[in-house]
Amino acid sequence: MPRRVDHAERRTEIAEALVRAAGRLGLHAVGMRDVAAEAGVSLRLVQYYFESKEKLLLFGLRHLTERFAQRVAARVAAAGADPGARAVIEALLAAALPVDAESRTFHHLYTSYAVLAVTDEALAAQPFIKDPDSAEDTVAGLLRQAAEQGELRPGVDPRAAAAGLLSLSAGLGTSVLVGQRSAESATGVLAHQLDLIFQPAK
Repeated sequence: MPRRVDHAERRTEIAEALVRAAGRLGLHAVGMRDVAAEAGVSLRLVQYYFESKEKLLLFGLRHLTERFAQRVAARVAAAGADPGARAVIEALLAAALPVDAESRTFHHLYTSYAVLAVTDEALAAQPFIKDPDSAEDTVAGLLRQAAEQGELRPGVDPRAAAAGLLSLSAGLGTSVLVGQRSAESATGVLAHQLDLIFQPAK
């Protein structure tokens, strides 16, 4: 009796093949034929699950984003049962730095997609991060909690500080990705910025 096909599993396998192929060839250059070869399946099968390259890219990058979110959650959980707002924010920002193969691939493909979407209307119409403000909302919420407990320096606006931290993290991630600075240097810059937001530890 033939094994029943798990379509969700097959789509995930193709998505992971896309991530591997795009990480090696570049998002701009990878095609459905490359993905089929990487997955060890026929081009017709890839086309069966994904009608176009744009839909394949969207699904593959959303899959990568979900994996990356799990990575961030694990780093935050490792900070302890009740680590405090600064430790959680620091863990979240550190997890986003491209310091290993998985995080480098995420930054590489995320940046490539954004650049391609500038001139490709089909890509621009389907951003692969469903809720781009969720990270800012999370960090701003943590900073508001810290403010209520008197942990922030006077005059710090939680929402503006959250936006600044995430923008700084993204910029530092790119600088690490292109070899401009080390991961240790980037971590030090983030720690310095947090020192400007949080009161000194007592």
